[in-house]
Amino acid sequence: MNAGVQSFSIDIPQADLEGLADRLRHTRWPDEMPGVEWSHGIPLKMVRELAEYWCTGYDWRAAEARLNRFPQFVTEIDDQRIHFLHVRSERDDAIPLLITHGYPSSFVEFEKVIPELVDRGFHVVIPSLPGFGFSTPLREPGWAMGRTARAWVELMARLGYNRYGVHGGDVGAGISGAVGGLDGEHVIGIHVVTDPYTAAATATFMPWIANQLNPDDPVDKLALDRIEQFRQNDSGYLAIQNTRPQTMGYGLTDSPVMQLAWIAECFERWTDLPIDRDQLLTNISVYWFTVSGVSAARFLYEQAHSQDWGTPPTVPQGYSVFGADPTARRLIGPAEDVHWVEHEHGRHFPAMEAPAQLAEDLSAFFDGLR
Repeated sequence: MNAGVQSFSIDIPQADLEGLADRLRHTRWPDEMPGVEWSHGIPLKMVRELAEYWCTGYDWRAAEARLNRFPQFVTEIDDQRIHFLHVRSERDDAIPLLITHGYPSSFVEFEKVIPELVDRGFHVVIPSLPGFGFSTPLREPGWAMGRTARAWVELMARLGYNRYGVHGGDVGAGISGAVGGLDGEHVIGIHVVTDPYTAAATATFMPWIANQLNPDDPVDKLALDRIEQFRQNDSGYLAIQNTRPQTMGYGLTDSPVMQLAWIAECFERWTDLPIDRDQLLTNISVYWFTVSGVSAARFLYEQAHSQDWGTPPTVPQGYSVFGADPTARRLIGPAEDVHWVEHEHGRHFPAMEAPAQLAEDLSAFFDGLR
């Protein structure tokens, strides 16, 4: 192991657990208009039930022990502390696989898929994005996808990997593509996950995509409707974090219920298959205990104000599309020769929703490059 890399183990002070429980018990709850359901945001009943379980039923120490079974490390790259998991396979032909999470996720998202990938012949490297979880504190502005990709290239070199694959979803997909563009000499392939909702959301920030669609074509019309639906009904979190992350940060830092509701809404809205409630709360707990709600929110601000999207990759690319319908291919517009797999169910977090399917897709893509 490189001298600049130190072993790391999660050990949250007991006082922090007790402080969380005390804050949850003394939550001041808002009222709720009758019959609004999801139209005004995540429903009160759902948040109260999650908060009660977080306070009285959820076992952080058990989750901490599970996570600590994965070898973890910290290093410093570009003056920023970077936390990462590094789980090695016993196979002689194992491929190093760099996995990047998105927002509002963390390395916890991949807890269930890691053993599947290791068994299938991957050395798994999962960094926490700068300003997320244990990659804190964030020491200066400027951390968006391009700078993060350059840090990831350095991380893989520091680990001694001259040939590796990359995988990601959400902003992790963009970072993965940027890594491939920066380090095509060593990256053997890029695999990303997406879904029609994510494709439509991405298209709202890339107007040239919508401009190429024909409203008289039924598939294009559905894609345009999805883009407009996201803009009108689901883009509020981005509007806030792209413009006022610091203002949002006071609530995320001071109120565990605010942090809970902010993240749980995304997971509820962006999943199709059931996910483990404890895994969701572990992800939220990482944000809470590391006080990273505001710095994670700032990552989206930095990207919204950045022109640094990285260099387009030229290495082989693969897609796994969950909740697939014809709009995904139309919106993404992949090259004809890309590896493309569609799944009817699952959506934005397939590592939590369908880990076995995701591991199979990754094997199918990278086995051809092994």
